[in-house]
Amino acid sequence: MTAPHPAPTGRPRGFDADAALERAMQVFWAQGYEGASLTDLTGAMGITRTSMYAAFGNKEELFRKALERYAEGPASYVGRALREPTAARVATAFLHGSVRATSTPGCPAGCLGVQGSLAAGVAGREARDTLATWREEGVRRLRERFQRAVDEGDLPSGADAGALARYLMAVSNGIAVQAAGGATRDDVQRVADMALLAWPQD
Repeated sequence: MTAPHPAPTGRPRGFDADAALERAMQVFWAQGYEGASLTDLTGAMGITRTSMYAAFGNKEELFRKALERYAEGPASYVGRALREPTAARVATAFLHGSVRATSTPGCPAGCLGVQGSLAAGVAGREARDTLATWREEGVRRLRERFQRAVDEGDLPSGADAGALARYLMAVSNGIAVQAAGGATRDDVQRVADMALLAWPQD
């Protein structure tokens, strides 16, 4: 008599790590770091906790991977905006991209990078710090792009590249909060358009 095969452990057959990470990102986006329980996450991902730990590590590591996916997907407009040929077009593409990303039908409203851990307590401190670093990296990239625009004469010589970068990020974060609170795409688009009226002209 043949001995029975041991029950499989770890990843279930047909496990799709990419699809599972996408679903985890959606849960974190909708519920925030602390609001997303392991039961919520594994239920959405369609895997066991054992499989989650084996494939992605603990909840904090899963969150970081989900944030990376968010940056490469819904928030990829940032990189595209930075490649625009003028500072004004960078600013326009950045805010318009923020409007689209925070108010897309079928996706959670708002921004994972803003709402992800705003209300996090001690248990969510690492996630909060991760998001603060992520947002500051966005400011740094904008600042460097606008400093290049000043150096090239595309922005006025007295323009403050750092202040412009932080201004755009503050407006973008505000758009995300407004969208999460129920503002429509038209509402937040008007906010973006009004903010762009203040952009420095030669």
